Amino acid sequence: MQVAVTCKHGTISPDIQDYLRSKSEKLLNFFERVTAINVTVSFNDSRCKVEILVDAEHKHDFVAHDEGDNVTPTFDSALHKMEQQIRKYKEKVQDHRGDVTIRGAAPAE
Repeated sequence: MQVAVTCKHGTISPDIQDYLRSKSEKLLNFFERVTAINVTVSFNDSRCKVEILVDAEHKHDFVAHDEGDNVTPTFDSALHKMEQQIRKYKEKVQDHRGDVTIRGAAPAE
């Protein structure tokens, strides 16, 4: 899995880049089929915008972004949004049918 951190119209320190990479890699705990993660930090005047793109197998792509004053809290907020999207998707795809009658078998009499 690849984690790419890019920055537009400014720079971020290597420590913050490592923080963004390590936190992004934790998305694998929620969804194992992640193939690539792109984190983009854009600076406009005194504000920053963080966008997280997650590519998963079978054409499932997730996008989350947030805007704020500092990079790390803004990234944490966007990451939280991404976790919610992935959890919701994973819950939707999982098969929760436990009733035998749903699977086509007739109930025992």
